[in-house]
Amino acid sequence: MQFTFATAQRIIFGEGVRHQLGGLADEWPGPVMVLCGSDRRRAEFALAELKSRQRPITLFQVAGEPTIGQIQAATQRARHGNVALVIAIGGGSVIDAGKAVATLLCNDGPIEDYLEVIGRGRPLTRAGLPVIAVPTTAGTGSEVTRNAVLAAPPQKVKVSLRHHLMLPRLALVDPELTYSLPPELTASTGLDALTQLIEPFLSLKANPLADAVCREGLPRAARALARAFRQGDDREARRDLALASLLGGMALANAGLGAVHGLAAPLGGLFPAPHGALCARLLPEVLTVNLRAVRERGSDPTLQQRFDELGRLLTGRPEARADDAIGWVRDLVDLVQPRALSSYGLTPADFPQIVEKARASSSMQANPVALTNDELLEILALALG
Repeated sequence: MQFTFATAQRIIFGEGVRHQLGGLADEWPGPVMVLCGSDRRRAEFALAELKSRQRPITLFQVAGEPTIGQIQAATQRARHGNVALVIAIGGGSVIDAGKAVATLLCNDGPIEDYLEVIGRGRPLTRAGLPVIAVPTTAGTGSEVTRNAVLAAPPQKVKVSLRHHLMLPRLALVDPELTYSLPPELTASTGLDALTQLIEPFLSLKANPLADAVCREGLPRAARALARAFRQGDDREARRDLALASLLGGMALANAGLGAVHGLAAPLGGLFPAPHGALCARLLPEVLTVNLRAVRERGSDPTLQQRFDELGRLLTGRPEARADDAIGWVRDLVDLVQPRALSSYGLTPADFPQIVEKARASSSMQANPVALTNDELLEILALALG
C-alpha cells in the first residue's frame, strides 16, 4: 500500500471563526489582495477588519467562473499592488481564482505554461503567495484542494492549474457564512459536496485516510442536505454541510473523482450550467451505470462491497445495499429538482464531443470501472431530462 495525503497547511472550522481573519492575516504582513464574488458585501467583514489594521488592499471581484483572462488581469493588478497575501472569500470559483493568482505571482512564464489540456502542463517550481481561503458556500471544498479550474471561452473548455504547491496556507471555514444561501444554491452546492464524497469513496485511487474522511462526511451530507434546502436557517444542517464540503475537498484532492466530474467538466465548458446542477443530474445515472458495469464484468468484489457500504452511509440503515444508495440519491434529486441538462442547450448531437473530452479528463481515470463510449452516451441520454 502506498499513497499520499495532502491538505491545507491549517484548517480553522466553526461558527464565528471569520472574525479571527484580521489577526490571522497579521502573520503575513504587507499589502493584501482580497478576491470576492460579484456581491462585495459578502466580503465586507474582511475589508473592514483589514482597513482597521491599516493593511493596503487590492480588491478584485470574480463574476461567475474565472476565465484565464480574468486571472491574468488579477495577477497584473496584484503585481502592481506589491501584494504579499491573497485572501479569497466566496464560492469555489473565487477561491480557485485566488489560488491561481497567488501561484502565478511566484512562477515565471505565462499562464499557458502551466495549464492542463490547452497549455504546456509544466509543473510549478515554486510555492505561490500565502492564500487564506474563506468559503461562503458549502460545496466545492476548494479551500483544501490543490487545483484551480479556469474557463477558456475561445476553446469552450474548462482547464486546471494543478499542483500540491497550490494548497492554501489557511482554510477558515465558518458555517455562518452559508446561512443566507437560497434553496437552489444550497441544493446545487450541496450536491457537489455529496458527489465529492461519493466519487472518492468509490474511486480506484481510494486510500485509508481518504476513506475515513468520506465515512465521516457522507452521513453528515446525507442528513443535512434536504434539511438545509427546506429550512435555510437550520444551524445544525448548515454546520454539517460546511463540514461535508470541507471533507469532500480533502477526499477528492487525495483520492480522485470519477465519471460525474469527468462528464461535468466538458459540459460546463460548452454550456452555461452551474457545476453543482450538472453533478446533480449526472450523479444518479453514473451510479446506476457504474454499478451495473461492476456487476456484469465481475470486477473486484471489494467494489461491490463499497457500493453496499455507500447504501448504509447514505440511508443510515444497516441492511441497506447498493441499490438503496441509488434510490436515495434519486429521491434527493427529485426533491431539489435541478434543471434538466436540455434546458442549458444540450442536445444528443453534442454527446460524442462530450464523451471524447471526458475520456481525456483526469477525473475519468479514477472511475471505479472503465466505462465504454456507449455507457457514457447512455448516461448523457438519461441525464438530458
